Amino acid sequence: MLMLMSALAKNRAQAQNVFNIEDLGAVGDGKTDSSKALSYAWNGACHSEGTSVILGSFCTALCFFFLLVVQLLSELKLHNSRSLIPNATYLLGPVQLPGPCNGAIEFQIKGSLKAFNSPQLGIDHWITFRYIDWLTITRGGSLDGQGAAAWPYNDCSKNSNCKALPVTMRFDFVSNAWIHHVTSLNSKNFHFNLFSCKNFTFEQVNITAPDESPNTDGIHMALSTNILIRDSDIATGDDCISLGPGSENIHMTGIACGPGHGISIGSLGGSPNERPVTKVFLGNSIFTGTMNAMRIKTRAPSYQGVVSDITFQDVIVKNADNPIIIDQQYCPSKKCSPQSSQVKVSDVKFINIRGTSSSLVAVNINCSPAVPCTGIELRDINLECDGKSIFYYRPLINMTTSAKE
Repeated sequence: MLMLMSALAKNRAQAQNVFNIEDLGAVGDGKTDSSKALSYAWNGACHSEGTSVILGSFCTALCFFFLLVVQLLSELKLHNSRSLIPNATYLLGPVQLPGPCNGAIEFQIKGSLKAFNSPQLGIDHWITFRYIDWLTITRGGSLDGQGAAAWPYNDCSKNSNCKALPVTMRFDFVSNAWIHHVTSLNSKNFHFNLFSCKNFTFEQVNITAPDESPNTDGIHMALSTNILIRDSDIATGDDCISLGPGSENIHMTGIACGPGHGISIGSLGGSPNERPVTKVFLGNSIFTGTMNAMRIKTRAPSYQGVVSDITFQDVIVKNADNPIIIDQQYCPSKKCSPQSSQVKVSDVKFINIRGTSSSLVAVNINCSPAVPCTGIELRDINLECDGKSIFYYRPLINMTTSAKE
C-alpha cells in the first residue's frame, strides 16, 4: 500500500488537468441546463496534453484516490482524459463533443443525464461524439431521453416532410470505443447510432423504452466494421439491433431482446451503391415477446446490394410473431410495386434455434425471384406453435422464391 501511495503521489505530481463540471456551471438538480458546462469541460480535456480529469464537487478524497489508481494503471498504456458525471441528475440540451483529441477519453457517467422534456423537432442528436479515437463511456449511469414528449411527432412512415428527432447518442467516425455499464431510457429516436465507426464494443448496456414507442431502435449502425455487442438487455419499440448498409464483421452474443422488433439486417436496397452487409454473427441470445426475432429485410423494388455470410446460432425464442424471416418484399410505405428486390442474399445459417412462435408461420423465407437466395441453411430448428413442432406441422414453414401477394 505504501508503495502504491508513493507511486500515486509521484504520478499526481506530474502535470495533470482536472475539470470540475460544477465549477464550470453544471448544477445537478435536474432543472438547470448543464450543456455549456459539459462542453467547456470536454473541450478542455480533449485539447489538453497528458491526463485530464473532469469531475464534480462531490468527489471525496476516497473518490480521488480511486481515480488516481485507475489513472496510474491506464497510463501504463497511453495518456487519456476522463470526464466524470457525478452522482446527480443533470439536465442537458443537444451537445456535440468533437475530436480529434490529444489522447484517449474516458467519459464516466455515474449519475443521470436528462434530455429536455420537449420534442426537439428538427434536431437529429442529443449527445454526439465525432472524430474520436479511443473512447470509453462507463460508470453505471443513465441517459434519460424523455422520449414521450417526441413520440407523437414520429410520423415519417406517412409524412414525407417529417422533421428529425434526436438520437440519444450518436457516434460519427469514432474508433476504438468501449461502451459499458450504461443505461439508456426512453429515447426520442434511436438510442445509439453508429456511422462510419470501427473497433467498437457495447458491453452490459441496458436499453429500455415502451413497446409502443416508435422508431426507438436500441443500437443502429451503418458503414461500420468490427463491432462487438455482448451481454446486454434491450427492450424497446423497434429493432433491438439494426444493421444498415456497410455493416461488416459484426459479432453479437448474450443479447436479451424483447419487447421490440428483434434483430434486423436492413432494410437494404433503398439507395444506390450500398456497401454489403457481411460477416455477421448472433449467438447465445434470447428473444421474448418480439414482433420478429432474426430478420433480413430488403426493399422491393430496390437498388442492387449484397447480404452474405450471416450466422444465427444457439438462440431461444419465446412467443415471437416471426422467429425466422427473410423478407425480400419489404415495403414500409404500403404503396408497393410488383417489382422484385435486387439485393442478393447468400450463405445465411440458422443453427440450433428453439422455442415458441406466436404465429402459424415460424419460418418465413421469402426470397427475390430476380436474384434468388443461395446457401440458406436451417439446421437443428425446434420451434413450436400451440404445441405443434415445425417438423411435423408444415404450415409453420413458408419458403418461396417469389414475392408474396
